[in-house]
Amino acid sequence: MKVLARVTAAVAATLLSAAVSAQQSEQHKYFTYNDVFQLEYAAAPQFHPDGTSLVYERRSMNIMNDRVNSNLWHLDLTDQQHRPLLTGSDSYRQARFSPDGSKLAYISNSDEGTQLFVRYMDTGVTAKLTNLQYAPSSLAWSNDGSQLAMTVFTPSKPETLFKDMPAKPDGANWAPTATYIERTRYRADGRGYLDAGFNQIYVLPVEGGTPRQVTFGDYPHGGAIAWSADDSALYYSANPSADYARQPLVSDIYRIDLSSGNTTQVTSLVGPESNPVLSPDGKYLAFRHTPDKKLAYQIGHLAVMPLDGGDVKLLTTSLDRNIGQFAWREDSRSLVFQYIDRGHSRLANVDLRGKISGMDLSLGGQSMGRPYTSGQFALSSRNDIVFTKHDPIAPADLELYSDGETRQLTRLNRDLLGHKRLADVGAMPVTSSVDERTIESWYALPPNAEQGKRYPLILEIHGGPHAAYGPQFSPEIQLMAQQGYIVVWANPRGSSSYGMEFGNTIHHNYPSEDYNDLMDVVDAAIEKLPVDKDNLFITGGSGGGVLTAWSIGKTNRFKAAVVAKPVINWMSFALTADAYPYFSQYWMPGMPWEIADHLWQHSPLSLVGNVTTPTLLLTGEADYRTPISESEQYYQALRLKGVDAGMVRIPGAPHGIAGRPSHLIQKVGNIIAWFERYKTR
Repeated sequence: MKVLARVTAAVAATLLSAAVSAQQSEQHKYFTYNDVFQLEYAAAPQFHPDGTSLVYERRSMNIMNDRVNSNLWHLDLTDQQHRPLLTGSDSYRQARFSPDGSKLAYISNSDEGTQLFVRYMDTGVTAKLTNLQYAPSSLAWSNDGSQLAMTVFTPSKPETLFKDMPAKPDGANWAPTATYIERTRYRADGRGYLDAGFNQIYVLPVEGGTPRQVTFGDYPHGGAIAWSADDSALYYSANPSADYARQPLVSDIYRIDLSSGNTTQVTSLVGPESNPVLSPDGKYLAFRHTPDKKLAYQIGHLAVMPLDGGDVKLLTTSLDRNIGQFAWREDSRSLVFQYIDRGHSRLANVDLRGKISGMDLSLGGQSMGRPYTSGQFALSSRNDIVFTKHDPIAPADLELYSDGETRQLTRLNRDLLGHKRLADVGAMPVTSSVDERTIESWYALPPNAEQGKRYPLILEIHGGPHAAYGPQFSPEIQLMAQQGYIVVWANPRGSSSYGMEFGNTIHHNYPSEDYNDLMDVVDAAIEKLPVDKDNLFITGGSGGGVLTAWSIGKTNRFKAAVVAKPVINWMSFALTADAYPYFSQYWMPGMPWEIADHLWQHSPLSLVGNVTTPTLLLTGEADYRTPISESEQYYQALRLKGVDAGMVRIPGAPHGIAGRPSHLIQKVGNIIAWFERYKTR
């Protein structure tokens, strides 16, 4: 009997082991929370000046320090060799080839802080050029390759008010000294409370030495820097007004002579000018300009100015789309530029007369949270284009566009995702019940969906509100679908990538009919997809949090809701958000104390009396864009009303919660856990 018992136990153990092994094998077929740490994506490609090779940032998720790590890789376009250039636990970024290609400047962080380095490409020898307290940025080579320009935060004397504090006795344990603030802009999301000082421009000889500060005004000098053709001057964007902080959309292009220090204003258009780029022949200055009409959604155009004294010409006004990155072609007769259109990031060419010709290229894959439009590109001296490839089921890879044909250069996630069952992504255009506009939306089906079975639905709403989703790879969407949910996302009225009129349908009227558009998307999903209409859920972050809270104040059709990093009360938001000078001037028809009724009528808190939907609040504790006090107001109102309500507070997380891999996982995991609690089985 004992022998039989041992045999039976052994057989049972074998069967259990086989069952566990089969279960683990089955799990490996799907995208899991742990897989977030294994994702990689391409970014910031840069061609060698001869066009035969390139370097790019290969970004990955470091599971040990819970950060996105950036290494530099080299791709030879002739022999297809793909090799690491600078790798390790440090991050390497902002790679810039010298004009002759012999050197590569880059920024790297280490125990000594974030510093500027130069690598000599023939020997591989690297020289550390700086020992700065604050990180350099906006690197720009001089045309002769002898100098680098950069911006560096330069502290000024801290503000003080009370100057007669008694000296602390040796060994005494006093409270920390009070901080005195007398600046309009004193904190920023992702950076916290700001040190006193400004970004200034410096130049540094590549052979080494001390960075020389060339700008000194008490206002920020940020963004791109362009050298003049003879390397005697720099072009940059700034607003030298003493009231710059209350003028968020005011900036012009300036030119500073490096010998005399004299500054000349180059542009004076109404609205901001930024990102100056000199043409290869040195005759034209291209830049981005946004005509400021005090609208919530405004489109930036590509502008060109002859440096011989001619007039500024806006090249892309006929497009009615927002312009992003741009680059001169080698002949100085045209430029390649990036723009967003109907949820996609695209490229086009424009000549100096303003004639635009599109390219059938779609960029993306760099949003490691939700499915936002994204993408980067680089243009070679041979007029080849390398860009980050859009793919609904993979993060960004590099693709080369040459002589009218495309060729994929990298497959960074084939080892991770090639054998996994990912959610199928499809398009679902919807006709709005408000005015018959076409509202674009997309859906993801559970990867193991069975024919004839119905699945719970999650409506995921984008932020902004002037932003755009698309059919992009999204870890958050994939993780939700892997848990057995159909996920739908959309670009309701107010979204970017559809032109000025569409974006401003919610100007001073947000939220409003964008809610109707989203409910139309839910109705269409129920009609066209295998949705269990008794298990509908809703979530969104930032502007999507606003619309989630607004929606559950309008309808009780959802079983549960997760309101992430929302605005709940426009009055309190206007006076606590980091960018309050902008919001009060562009999103509101007056100062908050002048329009209290208007703000209340558009605040989700005004509808809380209608809410019966179980609601979870989810916000980072270091969020200064939509401060956690907004979430606390809504949470406490719901608890007072007796509605099931919970609150997830993510320590140290700013507005961009998904910036750290573990935060992304916590965000999605808590959303799913809340929905699972209320899902009908």
